[in-house]
Amino acid sequence: MSTRLPHFPRLTWLAPFSLLAGCTGLPEGTEPVRDFQLTPYLGQWYEIARLPHRFEEGLDCVTATYERREDGGIRVVNRGYDRLSGEWDEAEGRAYFIDQANVGRLKVSFFGPFYGGYNVLELDDDYRHALVAGPDRDYLWILARRPQLDEATYRALVQRADELGFPVDALIRVPQDPAHCPPTPGDDTAGTT
Repeated sequence: MSTRLPHFPRLTWLAPFSLLAGCTGLPEGTEPVRDFQLTPYLGQWYEIARLPHRFEEGLDCVTATYERREDGGIRVVNRGYDRLSGEWDEAEGRAYFIDQANVGRLKVSFFGPFYGGYNVLELDDDYRHALVAGPDRDYLWILARRPQLDEATYRALVQRADELGFPVDALIRVPQDPAHCPPTPGDDTAGTT
């Protein structure tokens, strides 16, 4: 059974900072990727690692899915599995480019008119893995198209985050093991590649 919390879903991992009433900043000294293309970025991404936050505490098998909206924006659906309750947590939001559509800098909202920064700092040419930050160095995610990321690529992304001044020693590796990532309701493919 899917759990949807009434006012503030716990799983808003791509924009928890939207509670800061419009904090769409970029961490000082960082730059979003240029030549960003939305179409290959759309689809499902797996959370490989993250900085710790209470809104994701206890969640494994975390994914984010991006789809085009009719208004030109992006539909964002975040899901994570709470092993203690045995239920999926889900949050739906919307995202829009802040500047140009070819720059990986967006604003994301899960709560009405409040937006938080979503900054793609690193992205490989084939759109297989990404380093994403919020408005400051308290928010960082390593994302990949598959549930597992090879160790060399993971270490390279962690090294890049360290060079950018993020507290990489605090990163949490997110379990994405298909053995304990049950299908989401209506999806028989969750946890598979």
